[in-house]
Amino acid sequence: MNIIVTGRHIDITPALKTYAEKKIKRFDRYLSNIAEAIVTISVEKYRHKVEVLMKANGILIQAEGITGDVYSSIDEVAEKLERQVMKYKEKLVSHRKGEAKAAAAGPAGAGSETGRIIKNKRFEVKPMSPDEAAMQMELLDKDFFVFTNDSSGDINVIYRRKDGNFGLIEPVK
Repeated sequence: MNIIVTGRHIDITPALKTYAEKKIKRFDRYLSNIAEAIVTISVEKYRHKVEVLMKANGILIQAEGITGDVYSSIDEVAEKLERQVMKYKEKLVSHRKGEAKAAAAGPAGAGSETGRIIKNKRFEVKPMSPDEAAMQMELLDKDFFVFTNDSSGDINVIYRRKDGNFGLIEPVK
């Protein structure tokens, strides 16, 4: 596993880098196919923020922790990642047993055009089923996820509804 530790507004000491790498390396026990882990440590006034993005088998697992101490932030992120990895492993086992449910289709909502784009994010789009996309969305702890449907080849959006279920937006040809 390739672990990249970077710092924003903070110098990364060898002790801090070793501590972060040690905490992230233990996830090799749970997921043996982790390709890369990016650890970003930043300081804003008295808040120490640690963000971790792990790439494993085409999925992304992300967590962040904010505390007053950088080492406790790393510990908090490690705990969050552990919960997410366990949840992912549990879902993999349940998917293998055929207990997965299909996502329900929902209507698309219209957005307002008064705002402006303040952030642009690019990422690889891997073909996957709606069930896999729902699992990926939960791992990233987001309200929606854009993916390429592996059966149709179209770009789809899966989102979390207010009732806790999922909605799927598919283009009509």
